[in-house]
Amino acid sequence: MDAKLIQRLESAVARLESLSTGFRPGGAPESGEDAVSDPSILGFDDMMGQYFARVYSAAEKIGGRVLTVTEILKEAFSVQRELLVKIKQTQKPDLAGLAEFLKPINEVIMKANALTEGRRSDFFNHLKAAADSLSALAWIAFTGKDCGMSMPIAHVEESWQMAEFYNNKVLVEYRNKDPDHVEWAKAMKELYLPGLRDYVKSFYPLGPVWSVTGKNAAAAAAPPPPKTSAPRTPAAPPPPPASLFSSEPSQASSSKPKQGMAAVFQEINSGKPVTSGLKKVTDDMKTKNRADRVGVVGSSEKGGRTASPSFSKAGPPKLELQMGRKWVVENQVGRKNLVIDDCDAKQSVYIFGCKDSVLQIQGKVNNITVDKCTKMGVVFTDVVAAFEIVNSNSVEVQCQGSAPTISVDNTGGCVLYLSKDSLGTSITTAKSSEINVLVPGSDGDWVEHALPQQFVHSFKDGGFETTPVSHSGG
Repeated sequence: MDAKLIQRLESAVARLESLSTGFRPGGAPESGEDAVSDPSILGFDDMMGQYFARVYSAAEKIGGRVLTVTEILKEAFSVQRELLVKIKQTQKPDLAGLAEFLKPINEVIMKANALTEGRRSDFFNHLKAAADSLSALAWIAFTGKDCGMSMPIAHVEESWQMAEFYNNKVLVEYRNKDPDHVEWAKAMKELYLPGLRDYVKSFYPLGPVWSVTGKNAAAAAAPPPPKTSAPRTPAAPPPPPASLFSSEPSQASSSKPKQGMAAVFQEINSGKPVTSGLKKVTDDMKTKNRADRVGVVGSSEKGGRTASPSFSKAGPPKLELQMGRKWVVENQVGRKNLVIDDCDAKQSVYIFGCKDSVLQIQGKVNNITVDKCTKMGVVFTDVVAAFEIVNSNSVEVQCQGSAPTISVDNTGGCVLYLSKDSLGTSITTAKSSEINVLVPGSDGDWVEHALPQQFVHSFKDGGFETTPVSHSGG
């Protein structure tokens, strides 16, 4: 029999066995021993042995805070394994019960995020890549198509895109300096793509499979009772930290804007409970669905993690869809979690007067313009016409899909990350300096190219010939 066919049959059998959770003889849920020996749990262990071992090996060679954050990464994956075992013995909870059940993994994620705050470390890009990547573990919170999250496989892929922004910076910074850092960054990507993605695809493409007859989630997640010799008056509990899986929005976790010009939004693609703090325009806020507004749809913020708006001297911040055709993002200062995810190819995006902010555009739009912005990061998927940068400073742009044209005019400091699908992009520059373009190399590393900003004009054969200035010593 064909080897590929045998492999497919074995995979199908493993999947059927994992789906059988909760339907054991007599209607009993899996015991702890049975759950640990389940194919899906063994598959998780195989994934960790194959992919995480490389990350940890490289981190040990680097040491310092890189090893610290890698230890936290290991802890987060270990907690997810424990939760997967418990899921096989637990009935599906409601939203509040799910938030409590997933609290252990959220606490580890918050521990990783804490390393990125405060004084900026020399390994800030490593810390951010690791911390942001952990949002991929939120796939375990998927409860169905109506839960507001992407499907588990898509969620892992989308979450890694957040972390890849910083992971790419590690690759670029150390590619000619220290191979251990390069190995760490490469292994990090492979841990999620294909590692975690393929694991979820094999065992949980439709989300976790809860037990039908097991104990309830509150009992499964409850810690053992504390040992005490005498009763005492309980102290008032401190306010709970902001939870990645919380069913209620928190009020204080983002009172401080995060550091870094290109900080790529935490919790963007992790569903309603996770994105409760993001600033986005919902259907009921669009002009066509509102009777009390004409022409302009103003955005509102859900009560949640986002900080109070920072007003620029030019005016109040805006993130709104005007006349159903033009997204306007204006005067945003220190906002790292701006998202436009309800867009189409007939709409344009105009970004004006923003500083130290990051915008992610999820979907295809007609064109994007960045005007008079400083320290602005933009991550987009596809544009139909062009991406334009004018009158700006220190702009970073990452194209994950395709863009026919990118133009840079009167801009100082611009970094463009192009995907394999966008290598055919035509880049036009005028009155601009310090423009660097990074493209994927054959070995997976980013290859950096500096676009010339000085030219030599020579009069030959009745006309001028223009060539870039060469600074090589050859």
